[in-house]
Amino acid sequence: MAFNALVVRKDEESGKTSASVEALTEDQLPAGDVTVAVEYSTVNYKDGLCIGPGGGLVRNYPHVPGIDFAGTVEASGDDRYKPGDKVVLTGWRVGEAHWGGYGQKARVKADWLVPLPDGLDTRAAMAVGTAGFTAMLAVMALEDHGLKPDQGEVLVTGAAGGVGSVATAILGNLGYEVAGVTGRPEQEDYLKGLGASRIVARDEINETVKRPLESETWAGCVDAVGGAMLARVLGQMKYGGSVSAVGLAGGAGLPATVIPFLLRGVNLLGIDSVMQPFDNRVRAWKRIASDLPMDKLDAMVHPATLADLPQLGADILKGQVRGRVVVDVNA
Repeated sequence: MAFNALVVRKDEESGKTSASVEALTEDQLPAGDVTVAVEYSTVNYKDGLCIGPGGGLVRNYPHVPGIDFAGTVEASGDDRYKPGDKVVLTGWRVGEAHWGGYGQKARVKADWLVPLPDGLDTRAAMAVGTAGFTAMLAVMALEDHGLKPDQGEVLVTGAAGGVGSVATAILGNLGYEVAGVTGRPEQEDYLKGLGASRIVARDEINETVKRPLESETWAGCVDAVGGAMLARVLGQMKYGGSVSAVGLAGGAGLPATVIPFLLRGVNLLGIDSVMQPFDNRVRAWKRIASDLPMDKLDAMVHPATLADLPQLGADILKGQVRGRVVVDVNA
């Protein structure tokens, strides 16, 4: 039976790529243990790269992007999953090296899936998506390194983006004082509605690093930007504070010194959402179901269809997408 998917194709002569909605059949799906009837996916920065004219991270063509999805198991060759089970998938290079969530069907390895926990339906799971999953991993890492709500303000950089929005909502719901960094003053009401205590202008944090250590300001930080902003934040951390670094939008370089690590015992925690151990993925999704205020998801979510994806892929690369975009692949 045919199903619809966003397919990216590459012209071998020109090297240019194009994306459009096509009808595919199940025998075209890649090999895998479990076939899932996909219900929802999302739009992330990596998706924009995969859809874009340069092809970005795509390893093979034709290709179906979408780095995450949630849906219902349709067929399974693995005893852990039965038809009718609700599942979610993030990571494992799905949507880059393996066909992803921008189709009404997906076939993947059973090890890549996680059972959807109680308290989340498939739409809510993708309102959280890879960005929210990454945000929860970042918060868990801070708490695993001793962060508690009574220790002071927690900074969230890139606060209006996908990771930053969910991190702000999680931290606020857990009782932390959250300072959200944004370059757009008009986002103040949005971020305070999610749980931010106050807003910090991006220019205030993104100034050139003048001293390796500044006043101890932040008890913890979820950094979704990197680059010069991360370097500045490291010098402002309280003694023994931790930074969960999740993004490279500001660049992969780090113009910092070892002084914050040596003299203040600052911890720099790298968060990779791609190949998390199964137990940690289950733990994170259960924490999302229990600690993320679902009533605030609606403020973050913008609906989309498969036909909207080419434009949305371009928009997210320009920084024009706020919060979370949930793609109803059956709409």
